[in-house]
Amino acid sequence: MTQRQERSSVSRRLAYVVISVVFANYLGNAFFYVLQVSATLPRIASSLACLLAIGFLQLRVFSRPGSDLRSGRAYLALGALACLVYVPMYFFPSAWPGMPGFLAGSALLVLPNRVRWFAFGLVALSNGVIQTAFLPSLPLLGQVYYVVTPMVAGLVVYGLSRLPSLVLQLETARSELAELAVSQERLRFARDLHDLLGFSLSAITLKVELARKLIGEHTDRALRELAEILGIAREALTDVRAVASSYRELSLTDEIESARSVLTAAGVATTIETDHAELSPRSRTALATVLREGVTNLLRHSDATTCSITISGTDRFMSIDIVNDGAPAEVGTDRGSGLTNLATRTTAIGGSLLAQANADGTYRLHAEVPVDPAPEEPSGRRRLAGPTIATKFAQVLVTSVVVGYVVTTSTLVLNEYVRIGATGIALASAGVAGTAALVLGLVSRPRVRLSMAKRFGVLAALAVCVYVPQVVYGNPYLGLPGFLAGSAALILPMRAGWPAAIAVVAGQGVIFGAYGFGAVDIAYGVMATTNHGLVLYALSRLRSMVTELHEAREELATAAVTQERLRFARDLHDLLGYSLSAITLKSELTHRLATLDPGRARQELTEVLEISRQALADVRSVALSYRELSFDEETQSAQALLSAADIEVTVKIDACDQLPKEVTVTLATVLREGVTNLLRHSKAEHCEIMLSSSRDLVTMDIVNDGIPTIERKSRDGSGIGNLTTRVRALGGDLQAGLTPEHTYRLRAEIPLPFN
Repeated sequence: MTQRQERSSVSRRLAYVVISVVFANYLGNAFFYVLQVSATLPRIASSLACLLAIGFLQLRVFSRPGSDLRSGRAYLALGALACLVYVPMYFFPSAWPGMPGFLAGSALLVLPNRVRWFAFGLVALSNGVIQTAFLPSLPLLGQVYYVVTPMVAGLVVYGLSRLPSLVLQLETARSELAELAVSQERLRFARDLHDLLGFSLSAITLKVELARKLIGEHTDRALRELAEILGIAREALTDVRAVASSYRELSLTDEIESARSVLTAAGVATTIETDHAELSPRSRTALATVLREGVTNLLRHSDATTCSITISGTDRFMSIDIVNDGAPAEVGTDRGSGLTNLATRTTAIGGSLLAQANADGTYRLHAEVPVDPAPEEPSGRRRLAGPTIATKFAQVLVTSVVVGYVVTTSTLVLNEYVRIGATGIALASAGVAGTAALVLGLVSRPRVRLSMAKRFGVLAALAVCVYVPQVVYGNPYLGLPGFLAGSAALILPMRAGWPAAIAVVAGQGVIFGAYGFGAVDIAYGVMATTNHGLVLYALSRLRSMVTELHEAREELATAAVTQERLRFARDLHDLLGYSLSAITLKSELTHRLATLDPGRARQELTEVLEISRQALADVRSVALSYRELSFDEETQSAQALLSAADIEVTVKIDACDQLPKEVTVTLATVLREGVTNLLRHSKAEHCEIMLSSSRDLVTMDIVNDGIPTIERKSRDGSGIGNLTTRVRALGGDLQAGLTPEHTYRLRAEIPLPFN
């Protein structure tokens, strides 16, 4: 187990311990008040049974990581919890006002976004109304206290229950984001492979065909072609190593000469005009790549007889124009992979790309790049997009709970106005505000680093804010001693921090006793101090863990990309290394035999031609294996994207290893488009992705509850239309629309070939 995994495991165990202690203190405080009001055996037994049932539901259903909080079981448990919270209030009105906090927090966990905050506020308000009904003389501050208390307790319940799950989610997200980074790297590899090796192998094929025709009749020219074939083959071997090592810098001058040679060999009359200053390596490589791809496309896809290449520019921008007279009769809107790659490359450095057929029958490829583009961010430190909701949630939650405790304590302070006067109110309020400011500004912030002297200084300032109002006015309710205990555990070394925290908790019990409070108040003081300290400690520590895990994904993604580069290098070596070496050796042999044995030389060139064509097919094979959609990868990507958007995802996928490849690719496309439409056009809170297959049919459903107020139009849009075309091409059917359950469903059904 690595050090980071150990920290994560410790964090989860810490969360479970803290949750148990905090919830036990809430329940124990209510039980003490039951004992104080009436200690009859039936009341003790019934109250204890209710409190234990509340604790069981909270720990085993609502706060358990991995629980399905959108299931019928969770809703049934929420209803049972509501009964356990409200029914006993009739029998224990003074002991039960802390229990609605469990219901408020669990409502946030279980209910959908549309109603959960409304239910949260309603529970808090109902507590104030019920207490006012039982205590008609309850002052306004008391009513505020009974409304705010379940809100604070509800946020504590919600936060302590959610943060362990978020830690687990982020652990999963690290690997998912690493896989997304690998996918991006795969696309880059495929682009480099297409741009670099596709041209070289096409040129070799063309020149081998020409040299084979020239041997015997024009041997001198055939020898020149063979020399160029050798040069291209050796350069291709260098390109293989360059792509595998993720570095390739093209020479614009070499590419110009190569283009001239290849076009001339193909019988294309070529005019090249160049007037370019010194370019940065990135801009020079971009222009060289555009030239290489433009010439490759000309040779593959046109019947051009003339071509003009013009490279010119200014102090800020350089441009290249490749114009030929072989424009196709029809020019589609699809750029193709080559031009798309070029557009990606030029745009990445602040340039542009234009490819168009003109009215005069010519075809023009125009690219413009800056002379000195902005520095490129190192790939090893490239920041990847990912879920930040966990870190933001932790920060907001810590702040909300601290502010909530400040509000409840302030109501107790204001309630003492008659006894301590305006001066006492001001002093106690300053102490509470100072405690909150130190906690939020220094103690709970994971990135704040304090020297040991400053740590003791912060604790001393907190002690002043906590104890001065209590000592001056003889009331231990006038401060937040739990924050002092939690801060000691957070900022001091473990050997000193926890003993100091325990001393603060015990000391608060002593203070209550010294001022003549009864056993129940002493127990309340100890429990409240313990809870405040543990909540502050747990939320701050878990917030730090969330931040650490959130940052660790970049390191892991970089490692995954490095591993993918090694795998790609092996693929290139296995597939192309032998072919390019064979081309080089046979070309050298042919060069020696051209004058001695023309027949044997032609035979060798025939074999070179076969090898080069196979190598070109291998290039396309490797590129396609990196570019074709994978259903497993699309499923993982969908889960990561939906989770990052705070959408609950349920995935039920049958094994699809035995499905035909064209079926899995189409299903992956449907899944990608369905998730994209969901994120763009709905406000879903839950999404189900289901794939089932039988002997003769495979069915995929994407169902979400994000129905817009205006009827969807996307079923007629290009996205759904393209999907329908793809699915019907396999004999299947695609349906998109509302269901009787008031959800939106995208269903694809594809028949399987009979085996």
